[in-house]
Parts: sequence; C-alpha cells; structure tokens
Amino acid sequence: MWCVPELNDQFIERMEDVLELYARPFKWKEPVVALDERPVQLLDCERAGIAMRPGKPARRDYEYVRCGTANIFCVVAPHTGDRLTRATRNRKGSAYAQMIARIAKRYRYARTIHLVQDNLSTHSERSLMATFGKHAGRKLWRRFTVHYTPKHGSWLNVAEIEASLVSRECLGRRRIADLQTLRREVTAWRRRASHHRRTIEWKFRVHDARRVFRYDGIKSARTQH
Repeated sequence: MWCVPELNDQFIERMEDVLELYARPFKWKEPVVALDERPVQLLDCERAGIAMRPGKPARRDYEYVRCGTANIFCVVAPHTGDRLTRATRNRKGSAYAQMIARIAKRYRYARTIHLVQDNLSTHSERSLMATFGKHAGRKLWRRFTVHYTPKHGSWLNVAEIEASLVSRECLGRRRIADLQTLRREVTAWRRRASHHRRTIEWKFRVHDARRVFRYDGIKSARTQH
C-alpha cells in the first residue's frame, strides 16, 4: 500500500527524478545503484531441536533467545543485477560510509554513480567525512550523483525489492544467532543472485505517476494544493 499524505512539489520532483532515472538506457559509465537497510534480529534456540529422521521432519521449540540486532545493507544495480548486499553490525554513519566506499570501488571506472537512497540522517557526505576525513570523504562523495526518494516514498527505491528477496530467500524463518553466521549466509545468497544476474524491471513511469496521482506536472500540482 502506498502512503502519500501530501502530494507536494518536493514529493513530485523527487519521485519523477527517480522514475526518469529508472527509465534511462543503461550506461556503463553512469551505473544506477540503489541502497536500503534492513534491520535483523539475531535469535538462537532456547532448547535443542529434534533432528530429522526417516518419516519425521525436524522439529524446533517455539521459544527463542534474543542475541541482539544486526543490519543488512541491500545494494543492487537494477539494470544489470549486480549486487553488493552485505550484513553489518549496525547501520551507523561509519557502516554506511564503508558501504559507499565498496560501491565506489566496484564502479571505479564510472564517470558518476547514480545512487538511489532515502533520507536517513546517516545518508550524507558528513558520514563519509567523519569516517575517512574531510578531504577523502568529500572526494568519495563526489563520485556519486545522489537521488533521494521523497518522504513516504520508500516504495520508489528498488533496493526494497532486494530487501524482500533477502528476507524470503536467505533469511526465511531460520534463527541466526550471530553476525558471523549472518554475514556468511548473506554473502552466499548474494553470490548466487549475482551469478544469475537477476535484474529488476521497473515498469512504473512518470506518465503512470501522473495518471495515478492525478496531476499534469509540478505546476498543476501546486495549484491543486
């Protein structure tokens, strides 16, 4: 369900910017990469389970032990299916900065990297400067052309599709108790997904947005409100 409490100028500008970006033909020198985070609760079993036997499925007690939390940076290039999805201890500014550095290294020959992300406070140049220093942080940030999704517009970020795939195909209903295991499982999933090059075909375009939200453009939306 899409929740758009107010169709203002900023929402429309950012929405159309992202939609136009997805509609562009792929260019090696200007790759499009989307980033999002998924919090993960680390869980262990309270009691040992019963192993599978012939004619009997494996069984697990419903009680569990909380072992803290972790984070998964979901990073995907929708046009190529290239992925950098990775589990981290948290989603603080330093973790975000390290993730941005990994993206820049992957596309080191790009003229600019189009990055789609939301407006989380850590998603900024400040995080890079605090982690790598003022000069290096600014230099790294200039590698990117950032496209922020509008407030209440996270559905415009294709990395949410990546997060859904990780949740269903990698995590499922399993209980993962520690970060090391989580990293191993997410890495194995990412390698399989990247090997098959599953792309994301985004079909919702600017003209669809104008039809669904019933506006002709930014000026007409301004007069309606």
